[in-house]
Amino acid sequence: MSGRTRVTLFGTLATLLTAWSLAPLVETSGWLVQAALLLAVQAGVGAGARRVPLARALTVGAQLLVSLLLLAFLFAGKAESTGSGPLAFLVTDFAGLFQQGVRDVGEFAIPAPLTDGIRLLLLAGVLLIGLLVDVLAVTLRTAAAAGLPLLALYSVAAGLSDGRGQPWLAFLLAGAGYLMLLLSEGRDRLAQWGRVFGAAPNARTPASAGSGYGANGAGGTRAVAPVRTGRRIGAVALGLALAVPAALPSLGGGMLGNQGEDAPSAGGGGGTISAVNPLVSLQSSLNAQDNRVVMKYRTDSPQLGEQYLRILALDEFNGVKWEASARPLTDVPQRLPNPAGLTEEVRRTAVEVRTTVSAADTYAQRYLPMPYPATQVDIGGKWRFEPAGRTLVGDQLGKDRFQNVQGAQYTVRSLLLRPTAEQLQSAPPANAAVHAEYTKLPDNLPPVVAETARRVTQGATDDYARAVKLQDFFAVSGGFRYDTKVSSGTGSQAIARFLQDKEGFCVHFAFSMAAMSRTLGIPARVAVGFTPGEKQSDGTVNVSMRDAHAWPELYFEGVGWTRFEPTPRSGITLPDYSRPEAPAPQPSASSAAPSQSAAAPSAAPSQSGEACPPAQKKLGECGGPAAQQSTGSGSGGVSAGTVLAWTVLVLLVAAVPLLPLLWRRRVRERRLGSGEVLAAWRELGDCAWDVGVPPDEALSPRGAAGRIVLLGRLEGEAAEAVHRVAGAVERALYAPPGAAGAYGGLSADVLTARSALLAGLGRRSRLRALLLPRSGARLAAAASARLSAASASLTRLVGSLRLPLRTRG
Repeated sequence: MSGRTRVTLFGTLATLLTAWSLAPLVETSGWLVQAALLLAVQAGVGAGARRVPLARALTVGAQLLVSLLLLAFLFAGKAESTGSGPLAFLVTDFAGLFQQGVRDVGEFAIPAPLTDGIRLLLLAGVLLIGLLVDVLAVTLRTAAAAGLPLLALYSVAAGLSDGRGQPWLAFLLAGAGYLMLLLSEGRDRLAQWGRVFGAAPNARTPASAGSGYGANGAGGTRAVAPVRTGRRIGAVALGLALAVPAALPSLGGGMLGNQGEDAPSAGGGGGTISAVNPLVSLQSSLNAQDNRVVMKYRTDSPQLGEQYLRILALDEFNGVKWEASARPLTDVPQRLPNPAGLTEEVRRTAVEVRTTVSAADTYAQRYLPMPYPATQVDIGGKWRFEPAGRTLVGDQLGKDRFQNVQGAQYTVRSLLLRPTAEQLQSAPPANAAVHAEYTKLPDNLPPVVAETARRVTQGATDDYARAVKLQDFFAVSGGFRYDTKVSSGTGSQAIARFLQDKEGFCVHFAFSMAAMSRTLGIPARVAVGFTPGEKQSDGTVNVSMRDAHAWPELYFEGVGWTRFEPTPRSGITLPDYSRPEAPAPQPSASSAAPSQSAAAPSAAPSQSGEACPPAQKKLGECGGPAAQQSTGSGSGGVSAGTVLAWTVLVLLVAAVPLLPLLWRRRVRERRLGSGEVLAAWRELGDCAWDVGVPPDEALSPRGAAGRIVLLGRLEGEAAEAVHRVAGAVERALYAPPGAAGAYGGLSADVLTARSALLAGLGRRSRLRALLLPRSGARLAAAASARLSAASASLTRLVGSLRLPLRTRG
């Protein structure tokens, strides 16, 4: 095995071992096998391209292209797309799934289910880090610098994982991978140069501080600068790997840090369950595997089955997901205003009930769960009131801190409404403002949704009868099955698929009934909260994560927003006003467990008692429905041209700062590889020019060498190397033909002098010499010379074509 192949192998291994630190972020680690295979292919492409050999830029381009094609083929068809043909197969679906993965990362807490979008982000990120490591360690032969992308990968993973899993093992694996990479590169250098790495300069012989080479007693040299530099970089990288995660509060405490009071815990033992703002999406943190109690309450309600604890209403359907529209907040009034649409006739039959709630210390939801409609709330802290949805939301307490319900004790007075079927049936049409706002539908809603709604409600003469028919269609007569392990897709197309597959859980039923109601002109929205819970022997009621639920609310003038229950499962009672006149048997659900949120805080839609599987992310059961590419005229999918244009732009921007460095490296290899003394001398002059010693063409080779040694402050072996090259130049220029002799160490002497010249500079000057070499002025001179030559040739050509003037007379 060649040295470069060994470095390639250990670079791939180091990337894979560092990627292990990402394992705690998701529920399963099967993606690591795919990552290993993809990394192996990517490294193999690079090794093959270097054997051809291809230019370095082409090698990196080939690796990048093959990696993108592998990802595109691996994930093609995973996201719904309206495009057709190979371009949509390879680009459009791939870009859509990438966007879906970004949304999944924002919606799920850790450990998240391994959705296709999240898997794509993980594999793409690991491949990108692997490519950077391969470029630095193998292509550019700077293995020590390859620790920087590995450090970035480990730091992000350690910060986000927040101590989950076995952080000490992840650190050891990442560190071991990096050290093996350094050792393999050191062995490769040893094989190439024949020098022993790791020895210190001989104390009896002065050594050049600039060159890093010390002379031993026998006159040999030992290369210690590369080892010293590599050790320093390695020590700094490993130190940063420990310090950076702890220094980034947004990423948590890292491997050695303890989580703060406000930081969410990962499940199990009593940590805080946090949720994102439900105004953005429904959220289920998925970080608890047990059915912990999140609230306890006492109530004097005579109908416990109607004691739903509502958090907020999702009233806007944009074709991608249901979400709560942004509305202004006000101070919480002493007495909440009357519910919208409620008349005095219906209110007279209502009963005002009192409910005292005690929230668990592990429940940190920003929105206050309350019976609907609440009339008065007594709670400490800073809260704001949103009138349209009749919700209380925690106010901002400081930077990135908001009031939440964690450990709160509060009392709510609410109305237990008892509308009759006759009141709902005789309800007048909703006022124009309510009807216009709550019947909006996206342009990309499939026609089958409205067609099914009209077919199901055929024969109904009023909105109430239509609503009851829709509820019975889902809960009783439609043949739907309650199942938490479905794969129904996302967005508007998911409703059509749900109507065809007829299996799902509470979010599928609530979202579908609300959308179908809007197609019939009935104002509708989706409520998120908790079912009544389980009454205990001491009179209290426990509300657990399994009680999280979603249901549709329909608006009837005179009654207001009214709950319906289309979800066919045990533990759910149909409201009295929505029961059919002829009692029908309640279907047995295949999954009899009540609705659950894996982490209850945002009252994510219902799910079974087992851990939330990835399939439950579909349609938003474990969080808000992930967005998809829209179909129809309103499609917002990313075009193939846009993806390609951005890819090319990013590559160009990333390559621009490296162009001078790559050009100088290519020129140096060509000059030294030719074996010509004058080419090597020209390279030595350009190396000195790069560090600030401009060439002086008036000097002899010996005088120019002395000038480089003096101005470059070279000593010892480096100075001798410069003089040896100058001596070889003199022999090549002035010695009789055939008397110059061979000079086997020419390239090594030039590189030794270059290393010493760079070592004598400060950090900023060294970067300037590498990234912006002064010898690049030769490019401008060469371009100017070519332009002058081309201009002269054009002038001669025009002159030769000019017709001779006719002689007068």
